[in-house]
Amino acid sequence: MTKSFWLLGSRLTILADHTTTDGKYDLIEGYFTPGTQTPPHRHTRYSEQLYVLEGEFTVWAGENKVVLGVGESFFIPPNTIHVVAALSDKPARGLVVAAPSAFAQLIEATGTLNENEETDLALFMRVSSEIGDETLGAPGDIP
Repeated sequence: MTKSFWLLGSRLTILADHTTTDGKYDLIEGYFTPGTQTPPHRHTRYSEQLYVLEGEFTVWAGENKVVLGVGESFFIPPNTIHVVAALSDKPARGLVVAAPSAFAQLIEATGTLNENEETDLALFMRVSSEIGDETLGAPGDIP
């Protein structure tokens, strides 16, 4: 069932989704190349738990900024504006549990199989809206 896609500069591998978890959660492995950063965004219908497997992630969530190393985790409740970034000169890899399931749907619908293929932003925005996500800036913006 494992499926990998490139989305906004990150390789995201769906390890579990609604088809295997009865819609309760998605389990995603994320690989961020150095300097990769999500745009500021929020999920209105699901939470995220980030766990670092390799490298480090900088997370801005609400009023908090944390730098997470291997073995550390951070919980992002629904409706929290946040950014996740790999700011060091090394890649970062982590697991995300999104509950209930929805994030995998966005990845599968809008991700590409080729690292160099650009994301269809109109499709990304449409599917994001359908699952209750809101993009609130561009990659590089800090909330």
